[in-house]
Amino acid sequence: MAYILIMPRQGNTVESCIIVDWKVKEGDSVTEETAVCEVETDKAAFEIPAGKAGTVLKILSESGDDVPVLSPIAVIGAAGENWQAALDKTTPEEAPLKVQKKEENKDEVPDNKGASIPDPAPYIPHSALNAAHSHASPRARSLAEKEALPLESVHGTGPEGRIIERDVSAALEKRPALTLAAKAAVRQHGTGFAGRITSDDISASHSLLSNEDKFTETPVKGIRRIISDKMSESLSGTAQFTLNAYAPVSRLQDIRSRMKTSQFLPDNIKSLKITVNDLIVYAVSRVLPLFSFMNAHKTGDTIKTFENVHMGVAVDTPRGLMVPVIRNANLLSLYQISSETKRLASSCQGGSVKPQELTGSTFTVTNLGAFGITGFTPILNVPEVAILGVCGIELKPAASEARGESGYSFTPHIGFSLTINHQAVDGAPAARFLKTLCEAVENIDLLLSEGSFHV
Repeated sequence: MAYILIMPRQGNTVESCIIVDWKVKEGDSVTEETAVCEVETDKAAFEIPAGKAGTVLKILSESGDDVPVLSPIAVIGAAGENWQAALDKTTPEEAPLKVQKKEENKDEVPDNKGASIPDPAPYIPHSALNAAHSHASPRARSLAEKEALPLESVHGTGPEGRIIERDVSAALEKRPALTLAAKAAVRQHGTGFAGRITSDDISASHSLLSNEDKFTETPVKGIRRIISDKMSESLSGTAQFTLNAYAPVSRLQDIRSRMKTSQFLPDNIKSLKITVNDLIVYAVSRVLPLFSFMNAHKTGDTIKTFENVHMGVAVDTPRGLMVPVIRNANLLSLYQISSETKRLASSCQGGSVKPQELTGSTFTVTNLGAFGITGFTPILNVPEVAILGVCGIELKPAASEARGESGYSFTPHIGFSLTINHQAVDGAPAARFLKTLCEAVENIDLLLSEGSFHV
């Protein structure tokens, strides 16, 4: 019997994967280890092996489709075998998509007869809340919405009559061309919750009618959609409060310069090129255990504090923001922290980071100092209760004494923006943490020599 290849699950939090590219086509022969396609999640990119030797009988999803995990994506079997019959005979364990589709097509409105209210679903335009839209691929829906084409009038040629992108393209070829103004007039969904048309939509339509400028529409999907959802969840579910402070970094800069040139350091350590961010992360990892309430998660009505520091370090990648985790950072040396930070950042930027390396952080550091940012409001990486934003270094006046005379001089300071969840942490304790961190950074030479720091 033909083998049904399903989209594998990549961690407990991954609900779907985007198919980036198919490496085989229908009719190709494959071995069990042959990589048939490349997919990506909000976490990482990876290849899916065929899982069984044979012939690719049918590819069920297109490149660009956002496919739920455990859903069939291809059928592999003997050449000439009836792939449709194999798919129809698939057991529930082999094809959980059938069960999932039935669940997705159910009316989500409670019947007021004791049924439990389903979990909130991801945002779906109002025009998509019908059978035709639920039975269309994401690319088909996107193209239909862009061209203001009702999917009810499109005949699907995909698996089980599913509407795919080429069906929409074929329907558009038969339809007379519409102007942008006409498209705006016939669109039936807005940007408000559940597709409601807002005043902004009306204003945009009037603007479009008077000025048909060209524009580009990009679907929010993959890692961008996950980031969007997480940011909204963070702001809507927490009481965020930001404190700002500065720390002198003359000693920190001096130590960093000496680490670059010291003849007493091994070449492998000098080659690490210790950065300002490495020193800051090291300082945070030593201060956090003194303020365990900052190294914590808030989930519902429970606050869980952690003994060890699992440091999340924000990394800018071509695919979007990623936060790999340095495990047990409070037990690592400066050089181990620097090495692990660089390894994780390289994996994120290269797309090879593992899903487990992106989960489990207890505190996050995000650095925008390289862009000259002097202050910002970091958004919590929920369920964490605090996140530290590292800003740029700038000269600030500081009291000084020279030859017995008091005065002021300009010295380099680094800015910190600390956001906390005020549901779990009060302002004064958070301020004490930030003050202690600033003292640790100011006296980073003592912190490194002692290997510990005390309030």
